[in-house]
Amino acid sequence: MWHTGPVPPPTTDTHVEGPGFDPASVLSDLHDAVDAVLAALAALEDWGPSGGRADQYASDVVADEAVHRVFDPAGYGVLSEESGLHPPRVDGAPTVVVDPLDGSTNASRGLPWCATSLCAVDDEGPWVSVVVDLVADTRYDAVRGWGARRDAQPIRRDDAPPLSEALVGLSGLPPRHLGWGQFRALGAAALDLCAVADGRLDGYLDCSEDAHGVWDYLGALLVCAEAGVEVVDARGRDLCVLDPEARRTPVAGAGPALTEALLEARQGF
Repeated sequence: MWHTGPVPPPTTDTHVEGPGFDPASVLSDLHDAVDAVLAALAALEDWGPSGGRADQYASDVVADEAVHRVFDPAGYGVLSEESGLHPPRVDGAPTVVVDPLDGSTNASRGLPWCATSLCAVDDEGPWVSVVVDLVADTRYDAVRGWGARRDAQPIRRDDAPPLSEALVGLSGLPPRHLGWGQFRALGAAALDLCAVADGRLDGYLDCSEDAHGVWDYLGALLVCAEAGVEVVDARGRDLCVLDPEARRTPVAGAGPALTEALLEARQGF
């Protein structure tokens, strides 16, 4: 088990837990699921295509199976990119939105930018999340109303450069330069968004149209929100949607002015 350290007391969150599903226990279970993924991937020899759907790798399947071994016996619901929606097995259990291996193409090519992203959702939305860099084992976690952490240290973003000086993470290909200082296209939305939360990136812009499922961004969305970074949909839609068919276009800036500048820049395509 990964030791998360003391969890601060709740502030304004109004969540009422079901039996056995208090925030600290859920957070511990999410970290246990990440540990299971790390162990499963460490034993994996074939990182090539799974033989299932066209964009699925063997690592996706192995990671998904590892997550289910933790969540299914505990009664959680699961919405996974790889295995779809499984309702909760216990009354009061949250549903965990799972991307077992975000950036699986990177992983299959040996590019060191891939993650497991987990977000427990209750009736009020994203509640508890963990995102782990599977190469560096950097762990981000957040509990609604309690703050966000990187490797058990609190993170809070309170600086934002203008777009002309910003380092922006991109997904998809923009039609032209949109006015940023520099950009990076790294290939794992969950880690890209967490990098905005901890200050390594200043913004994130999805240049494609509705290419991301909720599993791609929801864990990082809560980390960002608790670190003071808002993640929005380019078309103004709700980003917390438990529908495996739904797709969204996430955009984030380190501050409201930068987020608005990115949205305005994107309007032209």
